[in-house]
Amino acid sequence: MQPVQAPATAPALSQLPQVAAARNPGMALDLDWVAAVQANTSAIERRAASLPGRRSVKKDWQAAWLCRAVSVIDLTTLAGDDTVGRVRRLCAKARQPVRADLLARLGMEGLTTGAVCVYHEMVEPAVRALQGSGIPVAAVSAGFPAGLSPYKQRLAEISASVAAGAAEIDIVISRRHVLTGNWRALYDETAEMRALCGTAHLKTILATGDLGTLRNVARASLVCMMAGADFIKTSTGKEAVNATLPVSLTMIRALRDYHARTGVRVGYKPAGGISKAKDALTYLALIKDELGAPWLDRSLFRIGASSLLGDIERQLEHHVTGAYSAANRHAMG
Repeated sequence: MQPVQAPATAPALSQLPQVAAARNPGMALDLDWVAAVQANTSAIERRAASLPGRRSVKKDWQAAWLCRAVSVIDLTTLAGDDTVGRVRRLCAKARQPVRADLLARLGMEGLTTGAVCVYHEMVEPAVRALQGSGIPVAAVSAGFPAGLSPYKQRLAEISASVAAGAAEIDIVISRRHVLTGNWRALYDETAEMRALCGTAHLKTILATGDLGTLRNVARASLVCMMAGADFIKTSTGKEAVNATLPVSLTMIRALRDYHARTGVRVGYKPAGGISKAKDALTYLALIKDELGAPWLDRSLFRIGASSLLGDIERQLEHHVTGAYSAANRHAMG
């Protein structure tokens, strides 16, 4: 992602690629294609290990890419002690993710996060708090995080969140279908959940830390896309292992293969454990290298995070002022 003959000032967000958020219509389950999918674990791990050590973007270009990272964050609160007040503060932060004086110095006024992600109980307060902002509310659903509640109850959760105003539904798949190779069951469940979403976009959470192998990750990614998922997402954030670069590389290449075969672009969302600005830059570089510029838009790439935003804001203040500030100057709400 190193620019050639970089200009004196960083590119504005309007100069970066913008893509219409088209839906994935899905396709019939192709078990032959699924069976043919393999994952060369050692090669994937070598490629992933090389990414953080590459020379990163610097100065104005780094600031521009960090602003891009802000624009694709799904600002998230999924805690047992969530309150309406906390969600309102989070939504205020989504509207104004970086201090106004810093954005003015950067020429990035109007920057917002990609979405706000909450439990169903907090969908309505979040929708009200974000009214008029254009920021969608994403609701985790389908028995999040374990995906083991009764199936009809999981479906009812999706319908309830859509009715409450959620524009995006993050469902968690049944891991047992992947671990037992029951691809038909995974496909049928995902397709039914996709149908219940209506106009809301469906993100399928694979919980990759529970899937055992990268081959399982690749095959589950493909089956969810065949069933009509608009995004594939790494993790709930509750597993022992969440987003990693080898898993991300595996899923991204599944996205690339699906696009090559069908012409349809499906989005990608790493989540869990991404808390530093340098990590966000690594993920952006990975997307740019493997999928190309069209996937750098918030309609096709998101990062599920909360603490990440605070570190990015500190880095942007350092870029503007030359000094690092205390974390409490960049509160989440």
